[in-house]
Amino acid sequence: MSEVQGRWTDRWLPLVNAFQENMAEAGEEAAALAVYRAGEPLVSLWAGEASPGHSWQEDTQVNLFSASKGIVALSILQLVDARQLDLEKPVAHYWPEFAQQGKSGIRVRDLLSHRSGLSALQDRVAEDDIFDWDAMVERIERAEPWWSPGTAQGYSPFLFGWALGELVRRITGAERFNDWVADRITQPLGLGLGFGARGEVSLAQARPLKKALGGASNGADSQSLGKIMKADPRGVTNKAFSNPMTLLTAANTEQWRQAEIPAANGHSSARDLAALYGALANRGDLGGVRLLSEKQLALCGDELTFEQDRVLGLPLRFGHGFMLSQKRADCRFGRGRGGFGHPGAGGCLGFADPDYGIGFGYVTGRMGQSLLIDPRPQRLINALYDCLGEAP
Repeated sequence: MSEVQGRWTDRWLPLVNAFQENMAEAGEEAAALAVYRAGEPLVSLWAGEASPGHSWQEDTQVNLFSASKGIVALSILQLVDARQLDLEKPVAHYWPEFAQQGKSGIRVRDLLSHRSGLSALQDRVAEDDIFDWDAMVERIERAEPWWSPGTAQGYSPFLFGWALGELVRRITGAERFNDWVADRITQPLGLGLGFGARGEVSLAQARPLKKALGGASNGADSQSLGKIMKADPRGVTNKAFSNPMTLLTAANTEQWRQAEIPAANGHSSARDLAALYGALANRGDLGGVRLLSEKQLALCGDELTFEQDRVLGLPLRFGHGFMLSQKRADCRFGRGRGGFGHPGAGGCLGFADPDYGIGFGYVTGRMGQSLLIDPRPQRLINALYDCLGEAP
């Protein structure tokens, strides 16, 4: 078992022990955890190898998968703050070509809350198209919703990022979505996270993901998702995740790491993810840098939709681009009432708990099998709040 490295005080030893238990008992091989409170780091832990023969470091980055979506949501709310974007206006108001195929009435808020009907592409997508921003934008423009927009909830695992990212580009004139994120989020906060892993240093820091260990975590939701996909090979769920198949198979490739796939290829260390959510849990402020106004911060944890999701096949709560704590014990973003964030396929997790002032970031190099919050970060969340003890 790898030795745990990092920074902590005696108060957080139960949390360190829980991290060690993940390494010893839960099939964990390499991972990192960071926690911020009131804008200050509380704990930073890491263990394992970033690559063969090279130890994990505090700044080692991992592909976040859907934990990337919180960064996309933040970028949209910043434009609302700047009065450059109105959540109630149709997307086509800012992006006229989007109106094709019955999409003229889809509001920005519908895209954010997974109620647009734009959960997957119905026509076959070429394998390499996901690495071509313009190709995906053109496909989204020509796409037809699976149901009448606004009438039902259906998670959009990949199109969410391209659609909202292009909206940011149209409004701001940014050449690339990641340029806007760097200018308004990561550089002001001094963070290294972003979409894709770029340059020799970043590519070296990004840990390849290993496949899930069978039985390493509770995959009941994932098994149910697999049954839905198998039962209807041409249905929305199947196409949302496997049209094209590279959405499932390309995460360790150089093409994936150098592309912009905002809903799924954010790369971050645990420290940077925790710092970002720590700012959102701390009145939008980190080190004097203000990310959002109080008005927009309130939207982060504001429920927009809660119903049986047509893609994932289970009841889910969503707000303005963020997933909210679910009404089940194994998917809560902390113990406060207003927690928001996003899990990623395989186990990565970032969330803010404003009631406790907590920003949480967990990244792993070993894929898990849970659809929502993996048992490994669940264990860490429980240990963290047991250490905190007090009510908010």
